[in-house]
Amino acid sequence: MSSSQSGASSPVRRGRRPGQPETRQVILDAARARFASDGYTATTIRKIAADAGVDAALVMQYFKSKDELFATVLSVPAHALMRMTDAWRGPEVGIGERVARAFLEVWENDPTASEPLLAMLRGAMSTEQAAAQLRDFIEDRLLIGVSAHLRGDDPDTRLRIGIASAMLVGIIVARSVVRVPTVANVSLESIVSATATALQPLLASE
Repeated sequence: MSSSQSGASSPVRRGRRPGQPETRQVILDAARARFASDGYTATTIRKIAADAGVDAALVMQYFKSKDELFATVLSVPAHALMRMTDAWRGPEVGIGERVARAFLEVWENDPTASEPLLAMLRGAMSTEQAAAQLRDFIEDRLLIGVSAHLRGDDPDTRLRIGIASAMLVGIIVARSVVRVPTVANVSLESIVSATATALQPLLASE
């Protein structure tokens, strides 16, 4: 048998990862980044597969659909959730600043949390599933914390939380998605300071 025939019988795989145990995580990492950058609608299984260096069929083997993959990507790390909850600890004085800092820093300074959150945010613009998850995520984080200061079942409290949630989401959209210059081009510290002033009367009992 010639050397060329021998080489033909053992083709070399190029550019594709075999189905190893860590492949699922590689796919998730690629999907998280792609959903965060492109949004739900523009993201395809083929793009995710290319980013991960695997075949599209392998992505479908681990995740039966784009919806299922998207839902898995949306899981936010526990440490980020804990930071948002811990912001409520302490006196009511300064609660607006603590909550603003915790929420906005998680979105901007913590890649492990910001990518699923940005994926959720961009997805909310094109799919009701993501919009509902984003609403629930922000409001749940605020309601869990506010119970130490205000009655969580009170209609006025829920209205305050709804307004606070809308403010936080709006700021994140302005800085990370739409990039409104007057909001996106200033420091995070400046944004936290201004947001804290607006949040304080919404989150404190007096």
